[in-house]
Amino acid sequence: MSKFSIVIHGGAGPDSEFIQKNQDAYKKALREAVEVGYSVLADGGNAVDAVEAAVNTMENNALFNCGRGSALNEKGEVEMGASIMNGQNLKSGGAAIVKNLKNPVTLARAVMDKSKHIYLGDMGAVEFAQKQGLHFMPEAYFITDHAWEQYMSATQEEENTPEQAGEYQVKRKTHGTVGAVALDRDGNIAAATSTGGTENKVPGRIADSSMVGIGTYANNKTCAVSSTGDGEYHIQHVTAFHISALMEYKSLPLKEACYHFLHEKLKDVEGDMGLIAIDPQGNFSLEFNCDRMHRAWKTSEGQTGVGIYKDWEE
Repeated sequence: MSKFSIVIHGGAGPDSEFIQKNQDAYKKALREAVEVGYSVLADGGNAVDAVEAAVNTMENNALFNCGRGSALNEKGEVEMGASIMNGQNLKSGGAAIVKNLKNPVTLARAVMDKSKHIYLGDMGAVEFAQKQGLHFMPEAYFITDHAWEQYMSATQEEENTPEQAGEYQVKRKTHGTVGAVALDRDGNIAAATSTGGTENKVPGRIADSSMVGIGTYANNKTCAVSSTGDGEYHIQHVTAFHISALMEYKSLPLKEACYHFLHEKLKDVEGDMGLIAIDPQGNFSLEFNCDRMHRAWKTSEGQTGVGIYKDWEE
């Protein structure tokens, strides 16, 4: 039997009272999402289907900063982004500044499969989603009590004028981006990432999670990667592609490439960063430089786990 595997994350960053109080709920949600993706692979499905399914599951769960639980911008609105990539043929799709769409990663998949473009944003992305018959929800569906509390706290903490926005977003450091990477029975890999962005962000801010090569990358020659954490730093350092480049150009093994990038090359970066990655041989890596990264994994060889902090549960 050919091996297959899936690894997911539910965001990386500082610890919080909310996370501490909801550890069991988070672990249950992570197990559910990884099982959904794994079932696709076990049934003979491909890696792209698996990562989309796993991310959809987290988008539908209000605990995560994507889909239903998305953070609010400074106007109290939800603006989401997502991306997906097929390592077999390097096809990819991304969507940014999306409102009212239940599953942004499914829109990214539609952009990849059914449009002549790779990246759509704002009303153009929404109109394309409508033509594809994708599922929209009223705004109230997305605004959770936790997201509203974060929004109110942010607006009271700092005025957050456009001139202050960049510094503010780095200082807030609350992340819940979700992502998945997978290897299917045919030896193909894929990655997907989805986010509600940074709370109290300036309207129109485009998240790294929606950017191919930064939030998401997959190439059968090297690896599939989904990143999470401080988006501006991921954009600055082109995180997802950077891991692939270290493998292709420096011949580093997957785990060494991930460790080198996050803990050596970026050792002086004062930002919360995390990533998950998998290669065509089934090796996988989960690296983060902050308090926690929600994560889970399952392989056809019996490896399974879920964790939030440095430890994990089998």
